[in-house]
Amino acid sequence: MTTESHIAALERRHRDLDRQIEEALGHPSYDDLEVAALKRKKLEVKDELTRLQAGTVA
Repeated sequence: MTTESHIAALERRHRDLDRQIEEALGHPSYDDLEVAALKRKKLEVKDELTRLQAGTVA
């Protein structure tokens, strides 16, 4: 997998996690722990994206 395709896959994963978080928050009885786990995963993906993008620019 090229760096560009890996970045694209991470961007899709980031958007998907964002959608999952919004969906979970839309339920009247959402699970705080589930939302926290999704947010943590989203942050991990964002950190990896930032790291990869910094490496392609340098």
